[in-house]
Amino acid sequence: MQRLLRQRMIIRALGPAPISVDSLVDLTGASPATIRRDLTDLEGHGQLRKVHGGAVSVNLRGAPLPYHLRAAENADAKVAIAKVINDLVVDDMAIILDNGSTMAIIAEALRNRPITALCLSLRSALPLADAGTATVVTPGGTVMPETFRYEATACLQALHDFRADMAIVGTCAAAAAHGLTVTTYEDAQIKRSILATSSRVTLAATGEKLTRTSSFRFGNIEDVDDLVTTSEAPDTTVETFRQAGTSIHIAD
Repeated sequence: MQRLLRQRMIIRALGPAPISVDSLVDLTGASPATIRRDLTDLEGHGQLRKVHGGAVSVNLRGAPLPYHLRAAENADAKVAIAKVINDLVVDDMAIILDNGSTMAIIAEALRNRPITALCLSLRSALPLADAGTATVVTPGGTVMPETFRYEATACLQALHDFRADMAIVGTCAAAAAHGLTVTTYEDAQIKRSILATSSRVTLAATGEKLTRTSSFRFGNIEDVDDLVTTSEAPDTTVETFRQAGTSIHIAD
């Protein structure tokens, strides 16, 4: 089993009560030594606390996973989403690229397009700047470790000064009852500002994110003009978006 998949299984299995190394061995099929190395790695990322013979979760509801785990999750689906978004973007558009692992893949798909892009993360800015076709704008200021996104104050100021034809936004979760939600207050502030400054909002979210609820709300389903998702998305949630006037695009 791949390390990233195994570590995701470990994180999902954790709770407030300790889970033993032996139980994680049974769950993953890995050796005890491998599980102990995984626990040390995940503890270093702040995802758990090791206790005698096992580990316990330190995450509250909806706490973000380490970037390297999020980036590896549903990689093929994210590539498919990026291809659909490339078709939705029109040459010479001014767009906003949100931060997140999906946005980095979308930036790769857009790298040869003549667009103006405000990128809220170095991970999305670099592919576009490297290709030399797009005009790339960044907030400047401090870059956050691991995610390489710009800190919130700089993002909010840049968004205040920018007007976009289309914003491409990610989310941690989306549900009819709770709207669009993310795991941190800062991220919600940034995304709320993205919605306010854009003529059209495109939500890029793999299907399983439409089954979740997270902690901080930044928008409503009615705020989304285009939903680009995958076939795993629940039919009821997709239909709720459709009834709100959202155009639905299923990435194969």
